[in-house]
Amino acid sequence: MSSGVTRRSLLIGAGGAAVSPALAKPYKRAMKDHVAVIGAGVFGAWTAHHLKGQGHKVTLIDAWGPAHSRASSGGESRLTRAAYGKDAIYTRMARDSLPQWKTLSAVSGLPIFVETGILFFFPTEEPYVRDSIAAHRQFGLPTEVLDQTEMGRRFPMIDFDGISVGLYEPGFGALMARRAVLTLVDRFVREGGTYMKGTAVRPGAVGDRVEEVRLSSGERVAADRFVFALGPWLPKLFPDAVGPRILPTRQEVFFFAPPSGDRRFSTGAMPGWADFNGGDIFYGFPDLETRGLKFAHDAHGIEVDPDTQDRTPTREALAEVVAFRDRRFPLLRGAPLTEARVCQYENSSNGDFLIDFHPKLENVLLVGGGSGHGFKHGPEVGRYAAARLLGSIEPEPRFSLATKSETHRREVH
Repeated sequence: MSSGVTRRSLLIGAGGAAVSPALAKPYKRAMKDHVAVIGAGVFGAWTAHHLKGQGHKVTLIDAWGPAHSRASSGGESRLTRAAYGKDAIYTRMARDSLPQWKTLSAVSGLPIFVETGILFFFPTEEPYVRDSIAAHRQFGLPTEVLDQTEMGRRFPMIDFDGISVGLYEPGFGALMARRAVLTLVDRFVREGGTYMKGTAVRPGAVGDRVEEVRLSSGERVAADRFVFALGPWLPKLFPDAVGPRILPTRQEVFFFAPPSGDRRFSTGAMPGWADFNGGDIFYGFPDLETRGLKFAHDAHGIEVDPDTQDRTPTREALAEVVAFRDRRFPLLRGAPLTEARVCQYENSSNGDFLIDFHPKLENVLLVGGGSGHGFKHGPEVGRYAAARLLGSIEPEPRFSLATKSETHRREVH
């Protein structure tokens, strides 16, 4: 982009660290295909951005619009952090995505990245903690290990009873999700990409290739290659190839008003946070842009259909969050609810992303499986997906369709 994310910024990691050789491998420049990307969420939008930046003609299509209200990429905010235990691949991707988010934020008018710092805290120094520390040292991240006393001194708005260790990531924070995707698609169009609203129907094939995608309006979009980044709609369009390998689950988030005039809950004082209590994770944010303090329970909810699920918040979920809030954030007891939202995770069966070719269609790439932790990785997912589509990168086995079973298990990423 001329005034957006530059080629140089796409190849430099946080703090000037070089991106790993596997992800930095150059694209094949001989091909200048027309690529249709179906799905304008965070994965699809970043994939379209990277393909457009390499000189390809790109058409980006979405049924309701970028970051619409039912999308997994919609809503207010997402954590960006690099603590992933032994899963160092995600630590690296989070690190390398961060400068790209910052560059996009710099041209958005309003902030996309808010550097709140991120605090994860734990009852004991479990393997996840030790593995995260090792990975952060490997990648040169300035993560701090804090004991209960130090956490209490620095973050007095949180009650750390029963907590012994924390990981504080000073360079990370919050991403304003809806704004991020809308800005990215706007920049894509300004730089010559094509965006259109339309609902794709299940593609037909000529042999082992797709030649066009048909929309429910009757329009047809012909292209050389296709990327389907449909989030929780991916198994609906490809029931045979994907099917139960991706499972959408209901998730509820709640916002509460901070005490009037109390600065302890502002972005300058309070971090984004996650409480790891025996694997049962609650997480949230400070008062971002005066919308209120966000609280959510990370446990997977019931299986849902993204088209038909009831978006009304439940009293049971609210009561669960309030009970946690009152115990861990006692200064917020009685804080009024200001907003609630029902969305969904789109969980792959092993918690890893799905970025792989359709098993029967050689020019169709499937991208999804954000699994509740994917948003922050959007820039690197898009770059890997673009390279994978064009055959210029070695496949990452963890992202393959072959690793996804029809049996789901809870993965802490």
